[in-house]
Amino acid sequence: MRNIKQLSLTITVSVLTALATLYFGKAYIMEQLPQLTESPAEIAQPIKFTNYVPGPTTQEGLTDFTHAAKLATPGVVHVKTLSVQSPANHQPHPLEQLFGYRFGNPHQNQPRRASGSGVIISSDGYIVTNNHVIKEADEIEISLNNNKSYKAELIGSDPNTDLALLKIDAQNLDYIPFGNSDSLQIGSWVLAVGNPFNLASTVTAGIVSAKGRNINILEGNAPIESFIQTDAAVNPGNSGGALVDISGNLIGINTAIASPTGSYSGYAFAVPSNLAGKVVQDLMQYGLVQRGFLGVSIRNIDQKLANELEIDNLEGVYIQEVMEGSAAKDAGIKSGDIILKINDKSVRTASHLQEVVAQYRPGDQLKVEYLRNGNLSASMVELKNKNQGTELLSKEEVTTLDVLGVELEELSRSELKALGLENGIRVSKIKDGKVSKYTDMREGFIISSIDKQPIRSKEDVINLMANKKGGVMIEGKYEDYPGSYYYAFGM
Repeated sequence: MRNIKQLSLTITVSVLTALATLYFGKAYIMEQLPQLTESPAEIAQPIKFTNYVPGPTTQEGLTDFTHAAKLATPGVVHVKTLSVQSPANHQPHPLEQLFGYRFGNPHQNQPRRASGSGVIISSDGYIVTNNHVIKEADEIEISLNNNKSYKAELIGSDPNTDLALLKIDAQNLDYIPFGNSDSLQIGSWVLAVGNPFNLASTVTAGIVSAKGRNINILEGNAPIESFIQTDAAVNPGNSGGALVDISGNLIGINTAIASPTGSYSGYAFAVPSNLAGKVVQDLMQYGLVQRGFLGVSIRNIDQKLANELEIDNLEGVYIQEVMEGSAAKDAGIKSGDIILKINDKSVRTASHLQEVVAQYRPGDQLKVEYLRNGNLSASMVELKNKNQGTELLSKEEVTTLDVLGVELEELSRSELKALGLENGIRVSKIKDGKVSKYTDMREGFIISSIDKQPIRSKEDVINLMANKKGGVMIEGKYEDYPGSYYYAFGM
């Protein structure tokens, strides 16, 4: 009995001790916590439902990519090319360039296969891709998202923007509509759709990291680099594919990556859709890009230049030089002016200015606003073509003269008489092309005949050379040297 009483006393003491520990321990913990003065409503954390609502975004503003992916994926194609190229160690026979015939083993040519991506931009089969995807291709095959395949025709290409336009014989195709790349904001969500590493219809997501990027990668006589930079994963095979916004509109053509390894490392670049759309329209309508030029040499305004100019504002683009006979010269724009706007659109950098101007054609008039000696001025500028005329150029003229690598200037009757010639045309400029590569012709040479056919105008040269194959013989003279000169090369 005594033992039972002792056990009961022990249990009672233990329970009382535990209750006291809990009470005073709670009081101690509460003393250590900071005292909150806000009301429960003020300190409540945001809590949201996670239900799914179809469309570009959910009700609560959470980004959803399935809508854009569903719209864009059927409009992106796989571009496969086949080209026949000579082995790297093949040394051409001197007569090969002259007469267009390969000497030696005809089986030395080796087929080369490559692939990339493309974007269907119309229901009747027009497709835009990169120029470097189809460059030197002898055959182009298009595979649709539904695995159907077509042979493609090259409508035209533009190395200056690295774009090309293809056409397949098909109707009622799903296509991606052009969006407005100017409306993109830094941080906007975008999707890249393409065929990296031959993995068809791959979709990746990212944001717009920057705009107006110049990475010095494009070829051409006057390249335009004003890329949209994104961190959406882009790899080899994505070239020519679509960059779309979350509404599924085309806002760029994926073109390049910056990478030490050759694979994606966080930096991808796309041609803006506003520029691509204009290039595509030109290729579709004219067979070549009708590019308008201001005729100025420009540079970005950095702090060093601002200090030299004694200006505080670093906005706009500085004009270093104005070319004689250019559109800017005719409009009264001078070296030292700072261009702020074109057609009421602010220009931030030299590459951005080039992008804006490249959206117009020769003969188009632009309102250019600029600072001169601290004063705001404006001029109407009529853009010119690369030959400093305001008319549109023909495909035959551009193609032929680009292949030759020359600019031509017609002579008056008095000039011809002074030279003792009945006909002829002056080579006013020599650029990269057949003439510079295979002859030592100098600027100022007067072409009097080609393959013994008299030359009286630029059109004569174009008509004779447009579809020429094989050897070409050009005859003429220089103003300051006696006798005739002859230049031969192969087409």
